[in-house]
Amino acid sequence: MKAEEIVASLTAAGQHVATAESLTGGLVCAALVDPPGASEVVRGGIVAYQPEMKSALLGVPPELIAERGTVCAEVATALAAGARREFDADWGVSTTGVAGPGPSEGRAQGTVFVAVAGPDDVAIAEELHLSGDRKQVRSGAVDAALSLLGARLREQAGSGPR
Repeated sequence: MKAEEIVASLTAAGQHVATAESLTGGLVCAALVDPPGASEVVRGGIVAYQPEMKSALLGVPPELIAERGTVCAEVATALAAGARREFDADWGVSTTGVAGPGPSEGRAQGTVFVAVAGPDDVAIAEELHLSGDRKQVRSGAVDAALSLLGARLREQAGSGPR
């Protein structure tokens, strides 16, 4: 689902979205605010690049980060839930991963997790293994985050499973 469709779907449902981003550095929020009408549904976003900011700003448990690192499904879902909570939004979307160059935290370049937390208090994360340079990995993460949000919005609207 494209950003325009997401904004239209959120508008029709009377719902709001917020983002919590690491490797994408605000690109997901930027994509969501691009279409006309975005100001009615996008609450805002937090870029939490450093591990301690993920905890301080979005409530990711420091012990989770210490145990698992920042590049995992559990941190992605905690980020999405944190965005939802901090912005009082219906939906939270997050990204965390390794854009490169090279590996980080024992994870290969292109390892990305995107997550969406919804009004049903369910957070779903997807693991991706993207190829390309830093810019391509970040762009792919944005596309995947929007796609996951779109899938959850379609589920909510009763269009069936993703």
